[in-house]
Amino acid sequence: MSRVDERELESSRVATWLRDAILDGVRDPGSKLIERDLAAEFGVSRVPVRDALKMLDGEGLVELRPRTWAIVREFTAADLADLDEVRQVLDPMAFRLAAERHRRDGLELLRVALENEQESARVDNILVSRRAAADFHEIAVQLADNQLLSDLMGTIRSRLRWSLVQHDDLKHIADEHVALYEAVRDRDGDRASALAFDHVESSIRERLAHAVAVRAEATRTVAN
Repeated sequence: MSRVDERELESSRVATWLRDAILDGVRDPGSKLIERDLAAEFGVSRVPVRDALKMLDGEGLVELRPRTWAIVREFTAADLADLDEVRQVLDPMAFRLAAERHRRDGLELLRVALENEQESARVDNILVSRRAAADFHEIAVQLADNQLLSDLMGTIRSRLRWSLVQHDDLKHIADEHVALYEAVRDRDGDRASALAFDHVESSIRERLAHAVAVRAEATRTVAN
């Protein structure tokens, strides 16, 4: 492996670590990401860290600052509203095409993701359930077999994953995914599309409820 290949591999590995930490809530919005500290934490030089931060800046997860640091992006209400509007168009399309075009091996991947989500929701494993929920959506895009749609969804993949973890009712989300899976399995494009649109609406309500609960908990903590 060449030095360039090794650097790209290290950069990709660091980007994956940081992306998961941000999307799983380990790195809070607004927190600093300092090249020197991250390089020491991951046991790499500062170059792959710098490259990784540039990748995540391109995904909209971090905001680069002058010189050698960045901050985890804080998504505004306007950011989320923009994402919701895009999802209301692309998600129904993705699930409609997934229903009409899926192959047996692809459907099996969707089923496994759904089962992982259901089981982890049952035992209240929040991290695994949320990741499986994001996997469910990404696999549906793969099943749609439309490269342009895949490219478009790829530009918002990280933001979509972030929005999908902004909820507490794991079982409710998993139940909606069951209905979506059944529509895809039955090759019912109309039903899959309608359910996908309703699912976006439901996700918005769940996210807002989650935000209210977080604010209420913060208020109680301050009061005590």
